[in-house]
Amino acid sequence: MALRVADNTGMSDVGRQRDANEDSYVVAPPLFAVADGMGGAQAGEVASKTAAGVFEEGATGDGTPEQRLTSLVREANRRIFEMAVADDSKRGMGTTLTAAILEGDEVTVAHVGDSRAYRMRDGDLDQLTHDHSLVAELERSGQISPEDAEHHPQRSIITRALGPEPDVEVDAHTHTARPGDLYVICSDGLTGMISDDEMASILRGTSSLDEAAESLVKAANQSGGKDNITVVLFSVKEGEAKAKEDDTLTGSETIHQGLTADDVQAAVEEQEQAARVSPVPPPAGATRTTSATGTRAPSEPKGSRMKALIRALVTLLVVGAIGAAAVLGARQVYFVGTNDAGLVTVYRGLPYELPLGIDLYTEQYASSVPARTIGKTRRDRVLDHEWRSRDDAEDLVRQLERGTLELGSAAP
Repeated sequence: MALRVADNTGMSDVGRQRDANEDSYVVAPPLFAVADGMGGAQAGEVASKTAAGVFEEGATGDGTPEQRLTSLVREANRRIFEMAVADDSKRGMGTTLTAAILEGDEVTVAHVGDSRAYRMRDGDLDQLTHDHSLVAELERSGQISPEDAEHHPQRSIITRALGPEPDVEVDAHTHTARPGDLYVICSDGLTGMISDDEMASILRGTSSLDEAAESLVKAANQSGGKDNITVVLFSVKEGEAKAKEDDTLTGSETIHQGLTADDVQAAVEEQEQAARVSPVPPPAGATRTTSATGTRAPSEPKGSRMKALIRALVTLLVVGAIGAAAVLGARQVYFVGTNDAGLVTVYRGLPYELPLGIDLYTEQYASSVPARTIGKTRRDRVLDHEWRSRDDAEDLVRQLERGTLELGSAAP
């Protein structure tokens, strides 16, 4: 059974505690990749962008998908290593790299570092890659527990990357795909801030891949946003792959580096503006009347225009009523999240944002507790955005500051 990419998207955000974005990603169906750069003086940005550039060139050639992806990873490693050797300012730079390609009814993954690939099938999220990090290896060998790994002081040390050595060991494996599968490739800026359970909940609760990507990035930022956050999503369905010209992204659009949520919004607004000023094609079945002065579509009857106006007015009234109800409700409830500095914070209102940048919440109290210092289980319970009373929210944060919070007391 042949499968093809049904939908795809990618998003990258600088996070809340970094000045620059050193992540890069590629969305070039059926090929996808995420690279998380490292190194001073913007060398990490150069490394990740170089790796992404190699994958932008495509996984064509002879051999199996595993062989072709492995060849691309090693080519990226060679280029980064040679750049570092030639330029002292880039010495030691490197990048992680996780890539996937859909071919036939299989998804092949190639992987180096601690960026990850996941598959969601029938509502269950499974990690397809193993982190190449010191803490992950200690955990796999049984020397530390998963809870200890979550807060280990050396959890950011990776054992494999592209660039530091002239050659690199690549993990490559192939998985049988099914219609409806959703695949996630992301940097550790996402997985370091939210749990797999929270990621799965977000993916199950969103109606589109664009919405899912935005929600994942937002959740990572609300949990502290200590690193750049990048996520690529693609789903599969039955059918032969479309021709190249029908792909969602082609050419220079396939590689993105340092793109923020604001950049994405600006691009969307630009496209909407272009759509408003472009000629609108006639509806299906309409005919065109050609004269010596040009081409025009038949005019719409006045009755139809009146009905359309009435529908628009009704829609505005309904949206206004919903907005008023939301604003009123926002005055009555509180929730716990994190502020721009990554501190656990009490907010008044609802944990939602309306279009045009309207927030339904305001900051009430910022604690002295960084979200990243809380144990994984407590963090999942405290930063769940449950609606609470003011007393409950403030008491929860005070217990956290005093170190007296019990797991059972996190729920309202």
